[in-house]
Formats: sequence, structure tokens, C-alpha cells
Amino acid sequence: MTPVERKYIRLRIIIIGSIFSLFFTAIFAKAVYLQLFRGPWLSQKAATQYKVSCRSYGKRGTIYDTNLKELAISTDVTSITAHPPKIKNAQATAKLLSRVLKINCKSLVRKLASNKKFVWIKRKATPKEAEAVRNLKIAGIDFLTEHKRFYPNKMLAAQMLGFTDIDDRGLEGIEFYYDEYLQGVASKYTVLKDALGRSFDAEKTTGLNYSGNNLILTIDSVIEYITEKALEEAVTEFSAKSGMAIVMAPETGAILALAHYPFFNPNAINDFNQKIWRNRIITDPFEPGSTMKIFAAAAAIESGSSSPNSIFYCENGAYKIGKHVIHDSHKHGWLSLQQIVKYSSNIGTIKFSAITGPKFLYKTLRDFGFGTKTGIDCPGETAGSMASYKRWTEIDAGTIAFGQGISVSSIQLITATSAIANKGVLMKPYIVQAITAQNGRLIKSFGPRRVRRVISEKTAQTLAEIMKTVITKGGTGVNAALEGHSVCGKTGTAQKIGENGTYADGKYVSSFVGFLPDNISKAVILVVINEPEKQHYGSMVAAPAFKKIASKIIDYMNICPKTKTGRLIVSLKDQVRG
Repeated sequence: MTPVERKYIRLRIIIIGSIFSLFFTAIFAKAVYLQLFRGPWLSQKAATQYKVSCRSYGKRGTIYDTNLKELAISTDVTSITAHPPKIKNAQATAKLLSRVLKINCKSLVRKLASNKKFVWIKRKATPKEAEAVRNLKIAGIDFLTEHKRFYPNKMLAAQMLGFTDIDDRGLEGIEFYYDEYLQGVASKYTVLKDALGRSFDAEKTTGLNYSGNNLILTIDSVIEYITEKALEEAVTEFSAKSGMAIVMAPETGAILALAHYPFFNPNAINDFNQKIWRNRIITDPFEPGSTMKIFAAAAAIESGSSSPNSIFYCENGAYKIGKHVIHDSHKHGWLSLQQIVKYSSNIGTIKFSAITGPKFLYKTLRDFGFGTKTGIDCPGETAGSMASYKRWTEIDAGTIAFGQGISVSSIQLITATSAIANKGVLMKPYIVQAITAQNGRLIKSFGPRRVRRVISEKTAQTLAEIMKTVITKGGTGVNAALEGHSVCGKTGTAQKIGENGTYADGKYVSSFVGFLPDNISKAVILVVINEPEKQHYGSMVAAPAFKKIASKIIDYMNICPKTKTGRLIVSLKDQVRG
């Protein structure tokens, strides 16, 4: 090799070496730059390639009845997900999944072909669907365990319980009102995946127990079933639009049953009209009709302006007030206050309420809770409607006394009647008696809460005796009579207001409210039937339903009859009222 050739080779080596040196220097510099200055960014970018962050919630708490029977539970279910970057053929995969899950193929293609790293395919799939998708063994399809709300008794107490959404958040009823207690704690976790997208580890950031708390209700499932069955039969028999019924313990305010018809199944809410989802006992006001006469009578007796024996002339069935003529369903002459309630005379009620005076009548009705919310632990409670006595005309004072021109809710009506059964003391109604942790530890308890004394014990006892006569021969509530037991009750029939603001022909609300006074009154029962067609009087429509409920509750609660019952004797020697 000549000196020139050796020099040329050495030059080439130097040049190539310099190029490689520059190249490796650049790589080293870049590595130093990335490691020192862009390290956190690189770590985050790498993590997104093999880490998937997910959020889940602990199991929602269980709802129990008063005997610890499950009314609402949460079960483990499988949700089907996808990681679009791992899907090789979105169109083919969508067709397979569509066939198994009965989901629109086009919507699946859009999800699977998206740039997202995670998409839901089907939340809370059935076990059969999940198994079918697993058997397809599609790369990029994954499965997550979630919780689904389930109501084992289906339609029982559905409007009271309410339901949850796809994320287990309460939307209606008790589920909504106590959502913060029932809902499980949110939990974040990271799933690690290999190059093929397979999960191989998970890092959870949650406590040992993140399930929600449990509720124990005052509702008795047996009494609830008895009440719902009788209500269904009444609504069906009279081709009514709907119905409501409540059973309440007057001494405590505990709600033992809260029934609606038509029913709905909270496990399949989309199969039912949204109008029947709500708890109408709490949310819907109506004109109560003649059930209000017992409270007008309470005002008259408590004020001292009248006694059960005070007699009034009932104008033979027609009484003119200004331009208005008030009618009774039957013609009556002279009646005592007790007989006015027994025969449900509108005219007689106007007469004794006029002596009571608007101011005292208004005060008594407010004390019984009308025109204000009861404070029951249910969402959407209405206060009803009752104008101040200062705005009443003469006809207003009369009609309000017999239950028109005033609107109340069913919960207000039964709570007020319970005050009579409870010797004149008004109690706050409630549905939840305790909140407990998953281990049974008591978190919060709720018990009887006295609101106020509405009337004296003597007045309450007098009213109970008057209400007994309503069930006797000739009274409007004779269809509620029970063999071997005294019943205190009152019928109600009110014409409904139509869409144009006037009373609608042929549309009525029929009701009956009552209790058993033997020994200690353990239950007050209210039945309200909306728009019955074949009959419309409360005595014909609602009273028999009360009888069915009461007779079965007597057996269930082992209520023994009282051997002797008091009698209210009417004296015509008392002062005559015209």
C-alpha cells in the first residue's frame, strides 16, 4: 500500500469516526436532556401505554323493613368495556357484539373506531350476555365488576322506595332522600396491562370498607302487602284512575304502610309511565271533602262554642249563602253536632263552624298541620293550600269546614287524624328509624317526635266517640264496621277541580280515614280512591277497603277487642242553634 493510500484510509477513518462521535454525542445529549429535563413527561407518556385508571363505587347500602326483611339490595354484575386502540377491526368486532348484545351496530362501530382509550360497550350486562362475549375472545374487549340495584319484592312499596340510575345514584323516593348515606364511597384504581392489552395487576386506592350504609324503615312488609292488595281491589272494582292508602302508628308517627296503585316495578322503570313513579301520598294535594268535618268539629268543641249535643237546623237539605246554595245529600231538619258528623251534613257543619268563627277554625286547622309540611323524610312534600282566615268570605269559611276550598296531602290527613287517636297530640311522621354501617354499628337513629298538643285529651276522646257513631246504623261509614271491634272513622267525597278551574262533572275523590280505639290505638288507616266510576261516595268506595285492611291488621297485630264500648248520648235539652 502506497503512502498516499494509507493517508486516504486514515482520513476516511477519522471522518467516519467523527461522524459516529457526533452521532453518539447527540444521542447522549438527547438522552441527558430527556432524562433530566423531560423525565416526568416521559414517565407519564409511558404510563398511558400500560396503565388504565378507573373509578368505581362501593356497594350501595341495603334497605330493610322494620323486621329486617330486605327491600332493596345491590348485587355484583359485569359491565363490558373496550379499548379502541387494541381493536384491530372495528367493523367486524361491532357486528359480533351487536349480534350478542342486541345493540345497534353503527353505534358500536363509532365507539370502537374512536380515538378514546376506554369506552363502555354495555353497562351491567346480564350473566348470559357477559359469558357470550367472553366466549368470543376478542382482543381489546374487557370486563369490569360493578353493582346493580335490585328490589327483591318487585312492586312492593315501589313509590316509597324509589330507584337509582345506572351509576347507582338515587333518583326517587327514599333512595334519593337518603342517597348520601346509601351510596358507596368512590374508589380509584389503576389497571396495568401488557403489550397485548391483558390486565396483569391493579393498584387500588381505597379503604378496607367503602360500601354504603344501610337503612332500617318503619315499614312492615306484611302490612304493606295487605294494604296494597286491598287498594288494588278497590281501584279495580270501581274502575278508578288510581288510589292511595297509608297505615300509621298514631303514638309514634311511624309509617307502617304506604301504598299506591297503579304499581310499578323499580327493577324495570322504563316499562312504566313516569307519572306513576312519584310518591303521590307526599307530593299531590287534593280537596279532602267531608273528612275535614271531624277537624271542624274539633275546633267547635275545643273553643267551647258547641258540644256534641248542640243542635242545629239543617234547612231540609238546601241552604243559601249569598248567591250560593249549599246542599246535603239527604234532607235533614234538626241535628246535633254529633249527628251532623254521623250523617255528614254540609249545612250543619257550616252552621256550627259559623259559631266557632273563622279565626279559631283557621288556628285549629293549622295546629292539625294543614297548610304546612309535615316534615316526613321523603322528597317533594307539598304543603297543600289553605288561605288565611283574613281572606275568607262567608262561603269560604263554610266550604273549608266541609273540605272544599282547601287542599291537603294524604300524609297531612292521616297525621292530623292520628293526633285525635293519640289523645290530641300531633306526632311527626317518619319512615326511616335507623341508619347502620355494614358491620351493624348504629350511625343514626330516629324515633317518635312530638310536634305539639293540638286539642285537649277530653276533646280528642269526645271526637273519637263521635267518630264511632259514623260507623253505626244510619252513619255514612257503616261499610267500615268490623265485627267485635269499635271503629272510629269518617267518610269523604269531594268533587275534583277540572282543567278550566271549575268543578268537573263526574270526577270525585272518595276517601275514608279511621282507627280502632280499643285499648291503645295501634294503627290509623287512610284510603283515597281517585276518580272512581261505578260509585263515587267514600262510604261505598273507600270504606270497604278500610275494612279489609283493618280486619287483616287486627289478626296480624293481635289486637284484642274491648269488651265494653262507650256510648255518646245525645240530649235535645242542650241549647238549640239555628
